[in-house]
Amino acid sequence: MSAPPTILVFDSGLGGLTVLREIVGARPDANYVYVADDAFFPYGHHSEEQIVARVVPLIGELIVHHAPDLVVIACNTASTLVMSHLRSAYQVPFVGTVPAIKPACASSKTKRVSVLGTKGTVAREYTKRLIHDFAQGCEVTLVGSAELASLAESALSGNAVSDADIAAELAPCFVGNGDARTDTVVLACTHYPLLLDRLTRLAPWPVDWIDPAPAIARRASDLLGPPGSRSDAAAAAAEMIFTSRRPHTLSKALMPFFGGRVPA
Repeated sequence: MSAPPTILVFDSGLGGLTVLREIVGARPDANYVYVADDAFFPYGHHSEEQIVARVVPLIGELIVHHAPDLVVIACNTASTLVMSHLRSAYQVPFVGTVPAIKPACASSKTKRVSVLGTKGTVAREYTKRLIHDFAQGCEVTLVGSAELASLAESALSGNAVSDADIAAELAPCFVGNGDARTDTVVLACTHYPLLLDRLTRLAPWPVDWIDPAPAIARRASDLLGPPGSRSDAAAAAAEMIFTSRRPHTLSKALMPFFGGRVPA
C-alpha cells in the first residue's frame, strides 16, 4: 500500500485555510502541513522584490524539511510574483492562487464585476493582464483593501471586528444601479472568504461571490492522482506552523479547516 501524499499549503497568514478546507474535502487521504508566514504578514506592506526574496528560499527550506508531494501557494499576492521562480528552482508540483476573473466575467449578467483584493494584488500587472485577456466585455472595478485581510485574521482569532470596519472596505465594490450595477465580486485574497457570511450580510445588494478555492482543490487533486482509501483518510496527519514560531492556540477554530483533525 502506497503512503498517503503530503500537501503543503502556504500563505502569509490564516487566509489560506479557506483553500486548505476545500483541498481537504477533495483529498481527505492526504497528510497536511499548513504554513502561515506570520513573521512577514501582511505581504502588502512589503515590496515585490522583498516578497520574492522572502518566499522562494523559505519554500525551499519547507520542501527539504517536509518532503511534500505538492505545494499550494494559497496567497494571491505571493502567487502573482513567485510561481515562475518556484517552478524554476524546485521539482515539486506547485498550484497557485490567482484572481478568478475569467469565471466571474463569464458568469456576470450585468457585465459589472468587481475584484476585491489587497492593494498589491489589484495593482499588479498580472491582474491587469487577466482583465485584458478575460474580461469578455465586462466593466471590471479593481478594489484594493488595506485592512480586510487583517480584519479577517482578527475575527478568526476571536477578536471583535465591527460591521462598520468591514462595510467600509467592501463599499467600493458596489457600483452602478438598476440593471447596470455590480452583480459579481471576485474574492482575490484567500483571507476574505473567512468573512463571507458577514460580507454577504453587509453588501448593499445581493451579488455572486467568486472564491477560487474549489478550483484550486480540483487542480491539486488532479495532480496527485486518484485518492486513497477511507482508512488512509482516518490515519492522515495535520500540522500547523507559524514562521514566527509562536505556538498556535486555535485548535478548535482550526479543526473545521483540517477536516475535523486537531492540527499538531
